[in-house]
Amino acid sequence: MTTETIIANTKQMIDDLKTVCANFGLGNASSEYKIITEIFLYKFLNDKFLYEVQQAEESLKDSDNVEQALNDMSEDDYEMLMMLLPPATAKLKKEHFISYLFNHKNDDKFNELFDSTLWDISNTNLDVFSVSTGSGDKIRLFDEHLSQNVTESNRRSDFCKAMIDKLVTFSFADAFSQKYDFFATIFEYLIKDYNKDFGKYAEYYTPHSIASIIARIMVPEGTQNVTVYDPAAGSGTLVLALAHEIGESNCTIYTQDISQKSNEFLRLNLILNNLVHSLGHVVHGDTLLSPQHLNRQKNGLMKFDYIVSNPPFNVDFSDNRDTLAGDIYKERFWAGVPNVPNKKKDSMAIYQMFLQHIIFSMKESGGKAAVVVPTGFLTAGTGIPKKIRERIVKERMLRGVVSMPSNIFATTGTNVSVVFLDNTKKYEQAILMDASKLGTKVKIDGKNQRTVLSPEEIEDIIHTFNNFESKDDFSVVVDYEKIEQKKCSFSAGQYFEVKIEYVELTQEEFKAKMDGYAEKLTELFAEGNALQAEIIEQLKKVKYE
Repeated sequence: MTTETIIANTKQMIDDLKTVCANFGLGNASSEYKIITEIFLYKFLNDKFLYEVQQAEESLKDSDNVEQALNDMSEDDYEMLMMLLPPATAKLKKEHFISYLFNHKNDDKFNELFDSTLWDISNTNLDVFSVSTGSGDKIRLFDEHLSQNVTESNRRSDFCKAMIDKLVTFSFADAFSQKYDFFATIFEYLIKDYNKDFGKYAEYYTPHSIASIIARIMVPEGTQNVTVYDPAAGSGTLVLALAHEIGESNCTIYTQDISQKSNEFLRLNLILNNLVHSLGHVVHGDTLLSPQHLNRQKNGLMKFDYIVSNPPFNVDFSDNRDTLAGDIYKERFWAGVPNVPNKKKDSMAIYQMFLQHIIFSMKESGGKAAVVVPTGFLTAGTGIPKKIRERIVKERMLRGVVSMPSNIFATTGTNVSVVFLDNTKKYEQAILMDASKLGTKVKIDGKNQRTVLSPEEIEDIIHTFNNFESKDDFSVVVDYEKIEQKKCSFSAGQYFEVKIEYVELTQEEFKAKMDGYAEKLTELFAEGNALQAEIIEQLKKVKYE
């Protein structure tokens, strides 16, 4: 089966689940995203389990009915088989199988069986598949009463039956040989209707293409046993792209986000991409007020090898502003905290706080970071942005900047740039790139306009950046002293050479041009003299009355 066919079949199953929600009055309901993602995840875990037991047990590899063969096993043999499964595989009891629910879908109060099955899977796999709140509470895989989102109690069993009927007609079996790009496509499709509002600290969804550019610039060569961090992770597009570039088995992901919805999407994303070992480091909480990832001594914040983030740009955090400006936060927010405006409190530049936090969280020797910022940050002449840029330049942390085309994110018209930082101190210069003229405007879902980069343009950005190439009106390599002379401006346009075109003229052509200029000036002077005389005449006519 081709990749295109697997993608099409997977998308069809997602559409079928959404249709069931619509038929039971849950289309566009606040609970729809939770229902769709949890049932999708249940199907994925069920099929992944069946796939892994076939890999683990030789006698099951050619079985026509794996579930029946498992049901025929003794309890002792079944327990032994569970011990052979990879740690990232959810452990399922025989009564957890989708086939078991399908065979019991006509039982009385089927919705209760459906809900209790998901809840028992959550509890059975609590240690591996849960994520945490800032206070340490475990957030389970599934809701305890998912079917109760259907308001009419007499329709809940029918709703669960309809969902199970959709699940049994599809299998993920052919998808497990697929790689990151496949699951990135499926994930984007799964959440496309639910990514419009990721909550207070995860404002914008990062396109896969931009995440890939950032990852390939940050990791031009392979690396091993490193940590990857995003303090405003959203659905995890950036950390997943970076982990893929590094190698999923070569890194551990750490994230925090204040949005419960974002963390649920992130968990799903990590599971789909074989990063279950990082789930224990996914935290639901306020990064600025209470960052949860501490060093081994538990006496300070953890420092990371790689940090990547697309933080929200402007958010009303006036309730916490004075707290964050207090003494206990001054080491982390060394450049200051934005003041609360008299009007439009939601315009507070919270990205400046995240940028300071990221710089503070980089490993002192060798830490690397890439942060999406509003392009205005690159040239702001005063205040916190300038202080941040001055420190970046003073400590020789700036590897480079890429200014992206407008509307690169469909959800915002704000012009954005990506600032790349590097604590290795191995760069004597920085590369500044203006990619704002690249891309093609397209309509997303017939509504929002987005600029899409072609594969050739993406390659040009990555190759030019990683090779520190200067190209006319596109990129420029500058040393730190020159940046300091330009008031620490990170805008490529301020460093491009102004070119004056020279044209060779013969003596006759030169004389003709000069005669033309002289004639034109004579005409202008004559018009000026006439106008001056007219004004004087008019002034003489003015009388006192």
